[in-house]
Amino acid sequence: MKAVRYDRFGPPQEVAACAEVPDPGSPAADEVVIEMEACPINPVDLLTIEGRYAVRPALPATPGSEGVGRILAAGDGVRGLAPGDRVLHLGRDNWVQRIRAKAAQVIKTPAGADVGQLAMAKINPATALLMLRNYRVLGPGEWVLQDAANSGVGTCLIRLAHEAGLHSVNVVRREGLAEGLEALGADAVLVDGPDLAERVRAATGGAPLRLAIDAVAGDICIRLADCLADDGVVVNYGLLSGAPCQLTAHQTVFRGITLTGFWLARYLGSAPAAEIRALYDEILPKIADGTLAVPIEARYDLSEVQAALAHAARPGRSGKVLLRPNRPLD
Repeated sequence: MKAVRYDRFGPPQEVAACAEVPDPGSPAADEVVIEMEACPINPVDLLTIEGRYAVRPALPATPGSEGVGRILAAGDGVRGLAPGDRVLHLGRDNWVQRIRAKAAQVIKTPAGADVGQLAMAKINPATALLMLRNYRVLGPGEWVLQDAANSGVGTCLIRLAHEAGLHSVNVVRREGLAEGLEALGADAVLVDGPDLAERVRAATGGAPLRLAIDAVAGDICIRLADCLADDGVVVNYGLLSGAPCQLTAHQTVFRGITLTGFWLARYLGSAPAAEIRALYDEILPKIADGTLAVPIEARYDLSEVQAALAHAARPGRSGKVLLRPNRPLD
């Protein structure tokens, strides 16, 4: 069967390639074999192949932080899952035609849901929902502030906030994105700049903001914190700038602003199984009914992975790049 492999860290489109690898074989009693249908290329995948992520896998390695597929075979001890079921795989190494996985690591998806959207269910919606809920309890009518608002997580957060009756201020790094984000439910879209706090106050009518969500790191954290009320929190989940997160002593000492981080992998590695299943039981119906949807810019066969990786690394993309390990997607 085919799989994407890399045996050294470096530029993804140079070091990763499609290769022939052994078939995963028959499932053990507590396992399933999945034929993968769709896998997105995420920033975490690019960083991992480059060797710049928090976890450096043993080489040679197969990338792929998320994906969806259909069960081909189930072990004798597996209950509630059967061949033909479409499932979300919560494990890694997904850029393969077939994968053997623990049944506890898969979740059955709703019938009729878009396959491409299901492929992106593991990371972005869960990250957005958990950050929106776990750091400040916001009531209807309150505001949340975020940067990288046109990202996968950012667009999910806009939709989830809107559904919950929250208002969102959405910071981006270039003009021309407001109309698309407002169509998703964004209340305000602002381009980052030194006077960000002043423009946020104007957009919100001076309403107190208690939660800011950051994917960029670096000095934008200072500007986000300047927008917050005293005792607000900045939650960082990404490092798009490549620079360390920054707050000033005035913000932390005198205004009580805190900075914390969120990493979905840590959550999935420590949360009870029932809690994780409840999280995705809430997310998957929202994908099925279209509440949560991320634009898809391109789809590539697994054999075209180098072109797909180069595409995913382009600045200014308008949607996700998907891999199709086995069959075309509409």
